[in-house]
Amino acid sequence: MLRRRLLVVTGKGGTGKSTVAAALGVVAAREGRRTIIAEVAQRTDVPGSLGSAAGEPFAETPLRHGLWHISIDPADALREYLHDQLPSDMLARMLGGSRSFALLASATPGLAELLSMGKVWELAQDDRRTQGAQAYDLVILDAPATGHGLAALSAPRAFARAAAAGPVARQGRLIHDWLTDPRHTGVLAVARAEALPVAETIALAGDLRAQLGLGLEAVVINALSAQRFSSEEEARLRRALAARESGDGVAFALERALADLAVARGERRQVQRLRRAVSQAPLRLPFAVKESGAADLDALAAALERGLARAPARA
Repeated sequence: MLRRRLLVVTGKGGTGKSTVAAALGVVAAREGRRTIIAEVAQRTDVPGSLGSAAGEPFAETPLRHGLWHISIDPADALREYLHDQLPSDMLARMLGGSRSFALLASATPGLAELLSMGKVWELAQDDRRTQGAQAYDLVILDAPATGHGLAALSAPRAFARAAAAGPVARQGRLIHDWLTDPRHTGVLAVARAEALPVAETIALAGDLRAQLGLGLEAVVINALSAQRFSSEEEARLRRALAARESGDGVAFALERALADLAVARGERRQVQRLRRAVSQAPLRLPFAVKESGAADLDALAAALERGLARAPARA
């Protein structure tokens, strides 16, 4: 999976996809791949999970050896695009700084997504358009939540169809064809083992295939509860609870243990539901009690690395 040029990490909000994107970046950098994690809409969630401060907007900021971060603002992406496309730097600066032009751009549906995906595409090229920029082995896009993430991936094609001809249409087709080539791009979905996130992930798998011709490269079940008791131990807990008076401290502890067991069992059912629907075994990451930080992120990356090593290779 890490041999793709672009990995798009998406999932229902609140599933921890930004943390998983950061962990993937750590794994890739450990493997010697020059990696950048891109966030869109001016978000800067990833640096904090690695114990780093966010860099300047639109700057490619080093987080640790072999790993960089960029927060993509569509306005900055527009200015860079104008600078690349127009014959005069002065004209590019004039248009990029024009309030009326900025208002027109912000009022155009889907333009922010197109500009953001255009920058993601640029980051993933060997011959980059940004002056003096080095190539990356891997770009990890911490994409918007499921539906918005799919819309962002679809934006280049939508603009190409709307423009029909000319430079915008050509650029849109070029980016769309590259993004939807499975030799370049993989999509990883992050979910919790709960009914709604699992349902959204199943729907995403179908929509990706139908709209973009892409399959899910991998599915990560994040924050999975540990199953601490065997069936025999559960039976002992139930017998012990039956022998206690309701309301005493030991009974409360036994009830809590059985409730946790029921949650873990329900989560396993959701994992199996997802596995059947997407025809692949999800990678499982454990629930972390501690507050997030660089040390916890490294531990999560190690768990993810073990899961990737066990996962069968996908074409």
